[in-house]
Order: sequence, then C-alpha cells, then structure tokens
Amino acid sequence: MYLLFDIGGTKMRLTASRDLKKMGPVKIMATPENFKEGLAVFSLGVKALTRDKRIRATAGGLAGAFDSGKNTLVTGSNLAGWLDKPVKKDIAHITKSPVYLENDAALAGLGEATHGAGKNYPIITYLTVSTGVGGARISNRKIDPSAHGFEPGYQIVDIGNKSCSKCKGKHLGAHISGRGIYEHYGRRAENIKDPRIRRDLARWLAYGINNSVAHWSPHAVILGGSVMKIIPLSVVTANLRSIKRFKYMPAIRRGVLGDTAGLWGAMEYLRQVRPVRDRTRT
Repeated sequence: MYLLFDIGGTKMRLTASRDLKKMGPVKIMATPENFKEGLAVFSLGVKALTRDKRIRATAGGLAGAFDSGKNTLVTGSNLAGWLDKPVKKDIAHITKSPVYLENDAALAGLGEATHGAGKNYPIITYLTVSTGVGGARISNRKIDPSAHGFEPGYQIVDIGNKSCSKCKGKHLGAHISGRGIYEHYGRRAENIKDPRIRRDLARWLAYGINNSVAHWSPHAVILGGSVMKIIPLSVVTANLRSIKRFKYMPAIRRGVLGDTAGLWGAMEYLRQVRPVRDRTRT
C-alpha cells in the first residue's frame, strides 16, 4: 500500500493506492495552523485509511518551498505554523515508510501533465490560483529540476503599484489570489459576482501567463485552483493575445482534475522514484 497526501493552507487530503495506478477514497480534513495539531489530524487520517496495513512509501505536497533536502518547509505563508519543523521526519515516523515531499502546486501540475488536461503536451506550464498562486514547469511528464522550487506567484506585474493602488503588493499573487482578493475587495473569491472585477482578474492573470510563457516556452498552459472558477478563460485568452510579443501561442486549458490533482501527481511521483520491482508488490 502507498499513501498519498496533499496538505494545503485550509484542507489536507489523503488517499491510498495499492498499485500506483488507481487510488482509493479521498479523506478530507481541515488543516490546523499549529504543526503538532496538524500532525495529529494527519495521523488519524492515515489510520482511518490504512487500518494499520503496511505502507510501502508515502508521497505528498505541501504549500511552500522546502530546504535543499526537501525535509523542512522554509517559506510558505499558507502554512506559517509548519515552517522550520521536521515535516519529513515526523511524517516518516507516523507512516513508518520512506517519505517523498514536493511543493503542492508542482505535484498538481504533474498530475495534470500525466492524467489530466496536459497529458497530450510534452511541456506544460501549470499555474494554480487559489489561496495563493503557485505553479511549475513540467517537461516530458517530470517536474523540472530547480534550485529552490518555483514561485510564479511572486513575479512582479505592477511596478510601484501604479496600476492597482489598492493591492497590498506588486506581485501576481497580490492581485489574483484568494488572499489578495479578500484584502482588496473584502470578499471571498467565490462571492465576487461583478463581471468587471472578474475581467480585471483575467487581465492580471494574462500578464502572469505572458511572463511564464516567455520564460518557460511551454506547449500548453494549464490553469487550476479554486479562484479559476470565477475567472473567465475567454477574457484571459483575449488579453494574452493582445499583450503577447511572440508569434507562438500555447494552448490555454483549464485543469480537469480539480482538488485531486495533487494526489494524482503524488502517485505519479512515486511511480518515478520507486524501483519497478517495489511497485509490483502489494
């Protein structure tokens, strides 16, 4: 049995797989801000899923960037109470298995690249717009190597805040993330009904996509995350066509895996890092 998880700032999701081809039911729990409380919730979820069966390996994503050995979260405002804690060591203690950690957005991108909207494209840029803005470049079904992870949400899109005086920051996430929307408009993203605001969000996202395409040169851009439910894709594409400065236009697609994208990515990640002979055992 293999354990797969996705720990975000508000919810954590766990599931199990016998063969790294299919996954079982997904258990969803609230993510406590306190690290010890979070581990306790995680442990209960593991016991409920596995019923004390042996776990061969564990893989999952967390919101933030890791140290070079991917043992500890070092940055990440969504899981501030989890920073500089022995995440890998403690999860290994709970699961009694080898543990593989990765950024949650990178795993979601891997999931979409292998099982979702990006599976027919060799190179994709994945961007998720939810509580924060994250993403990664996926090449030939693998997460690109990086020195310190990917942080597309921190790209500068508004120098000096001249274009958005109300936004508390000049990076992309300050304009379109769930947190940024709440700080700017005083409402949660799902409660934004004004089409003018939605068009503004689409415009800012188009700037971010333009920069990501210029740097990463993908065949497709896959967009995920809860905030994408209120951003009109047609307006994003129209803005992108008007501002782009290169002849090639990648495909722009919505993700199709929803909240399970990170779990599919964790499963694929384990398939890539675990020996074939190990995967043939149950």
